[in-house]
Amino acid sequence: MDRDALRRHVLEHSVRRGEFTLKSGQRTTWFLDTKQTACRPDGILLVAEAALDVIPPDANAIGGLTMGADPVAFGIAAVAASRGRELRSFSVRKEAKDHGVTGRIAGALQPGDRVVITEDTVTRGTSIMEAVDAVEAFGACPVAIVVIVDRGGTCGALAAARGIPFLPLLTAEDLGFEPGT
Repeated sequence: MDRDALRRHVLEHSVRRGEFTLKSGQRTTWFLDTKQTACRPDGILLVAEAALDVIPPDANAIGGLTMGADPVAFGIAAVAASRGRELRSFSVRKEAKDHGVTGRIAGALQPGDRVVITEDTVTRGTSIMEAVDAVEAFGACPVAIVVIVDRGGTCGALAAARGIPFLPLLTAEDLGFEPGT
């Protein structure tokens, strides 16, 4: 895995400096728009390379809360398929759909699947745990959480409390920032 190339890509395309307010209400002088990496062809290839190095071999599906997880999950699944590895992808809707194919899960997730929950950036970890809850309620088993960047440094403890390995590809420190700032 060329983690340094991924780090350089994130720094060049995804880090914004200025005055920002995070979802938590916390103020910060740096913001990660990691979709700028996940939605570029060279960026998603770097993400997929790094992710496929850490995704457990028994995982057979990948997804997470829409919108942040979508390009990550779909890109990793496509690259995996090009290498002969099947990782079906899916999205967790923010709210259950009450018509057509109902519920919160959209895509190729099946009950009993061994799932990698993904996201572009995680700060506190509450949103990614919402995806874990939805996947478990669907009848699938989360086997890992893989994010492009762990910005806040608290998601690992939440994942550990649930018995799920937390595997960030990069951390705030890797980008030259203090976690949670």
